[in-house]
Amino acid sequence: MKNAKILFSLVFTLMAATVFGQRQNQQQGEKVPVELQQADSLIGGNFNGQRIDKLIGNVVFKQKDGILYADSVYQYKEKNVLEAFGNVRINQADTVNITGNRATYNGDTRTARIIGNVVMKDPRMTLTTPSLDYNLNTRTATYTEGGVIVDPENRLESRMGTYNTKTKMLDFQQDVKVKTADYDIKAQNMKYNTLTKVVYFQGPTFIAGQQGDLYAEEGTYNTITKVSNFGRNAYILTKEYRLGGDKLFYDQNTGYGYAEKNVSLRSLKDDVTIRGQIGRYWRDRGEAKVYGRPVMETIMENDTLYLSADTLYSQEAKGARTASMIFAYPNVKIFKSDLQGKADSLSYNRTDSIMHMNVKPVLWNEQSQLVADTIHIQLRNETIDRMYMYSNAFIASEDTLRNYNQVKGRDMTAYFQNGDIKRVNVNGNGESLYFALEGDTTVTGMNKAICSDMVLKFGENKLKTISFLVQPDASFIPPHELEEGQKQLEGFAWLAELRPTKEQVLPKPAAAAPKPEPKKKAPAGKAKSAKKTAGGRKK
Repeated sequence: MKNAKILFSLVFTLMAATVFGQRQNQQQGEKVPVELQQADSLIGGNFNGQRIDKLIGNVVFKQKDGILYADSVYQYKEKNVLEAFGNVRINQADTVNITGNRATYNGDTRTARIIGNVVMKDPRMTLTTPSLDYNLNTRTATYTEGGVIVDPENRLESRMGTYNTKTKMLDFQQDVKVKTADYDIKAQNMKYNTLTKVVYFQGPTFIAGQQGDLYAEEGTYNTITKVSNFGRNAYILTKEYRLGGDKLFYDQNTGYGYAEKNVSLRSLKDDVTIRGQIGRYWRDRGEAKVYGRPVMETIMENDTLYLSADTLYSQEAKGARTASMIFAYPNVKIFKSDLQGKADSLSYNRTDSIMHMNVKPVLWNEQSQLVADTIHIQLRNETIDRMYMYSNAFIASEDTLRNYNQVKGRDMTAYFQNGDIKRVNVNGNGESLYFALEGDTTVTGMNKAICSDMVLKFGENKLKTISFLVQPDASFIPPHELEEGQKQLEGFAWLAELRPTKEQVLPKPAAAAPKPEPKKKAPAGKAKSAKKTAGGRKK
């Protein structure tokens, strides 16, 4: 009995050692042989100094979870290499299936190169290519001679590519094209997940669609949800707008777009561009908003008009009887080389080319200041044609001696030519103060008049004459009789300090963060000495 126990103990010890050795060999990468499963016939021999087995007819080899099928196979046992010919098929784990005309399989590295009419299938997609390299260890396929991938939703092609059957990720390079139900995508580098159906951009990418085009240099597009997240110089291009930014989100289903950083919104119909830091776009509503010190730019009279506000909002016409509009609010500022202005809010009718300034609007044209409760500017051929000033209209202009010629009335209409005021009609409750000068150096007196309707004429950016359309109540006051209180009409205020400059209207570029100065290293001896001192000092 004692001997039997000793015998069983030895057997179990040997079995444990054997299992441990097998595991250790597998961990150390022990080569698993390529095993012949079947063949109709076998011809063996030495050819050119090496052992080759020729297997013919319904040949099947297996190694781990990989199986190779072919009409015939040359087996190089010393190299652990197979050359397969005719109706070649490689199957791995019953999920990946590759077919081709011929193949070379290395049993040591578990890699295969398949050539000729190659078709690779897994449950997610089908790949066709002239040649393919497949690694059964990493379950990765690579092609370099052009390939086409088709799944139930999309068709993808590129010059080169890699497909990982574990992660279901396709990596494309060179001449990448993706066709979905809604878009045609072109790029040089791209990734695609056959499981999630998400496209990843890695370089300049163009996406053409029926409802608009997209461009990005990095980002993602979900071909199922039709949601895009783009970066670097991205933009959406529709028939009406071009919305761009460093970051861009777009949902094709809802037609909603969101842009951040260096946002630009361009209206293609009238060449108006709005720039800012945050932009929102609603395709179906034909609406867009830009925030973050936005500025509108448009070309007028071969010059650029800049308009800024806290918010700029654009709305497209929704029918024949509606107009395309731009709304700016609050803190509106306008700058053009010959026209500046400010107001609390502004609306621009792009259909009729009329600009409405509301709530304390002020305009400056050269030496003239125009104020009213509401101001409407009529544009024609990209130039200011007329200006309508409603309620409490007031025009003041500064002469060479810093006197202020003033005209006020209920309403006024100003007529422009080449960007300069030429005539102003005053309608109702007209009053005027006009300083008479001799040689632009001496005041000879001041004309004061009250008249219901007047006509003012300007030349060389100065008030030249005032015509009274009905009998005025007028007086001329010589210089020595002028008192300070007589030099201003009621309601006069010279607002030069509010006149916007170009720098105030345009957003300031973001200042670059200062680079930290490199720390100077103390000499080794001093550093050690300081450390000892600090360590030994009691506080």
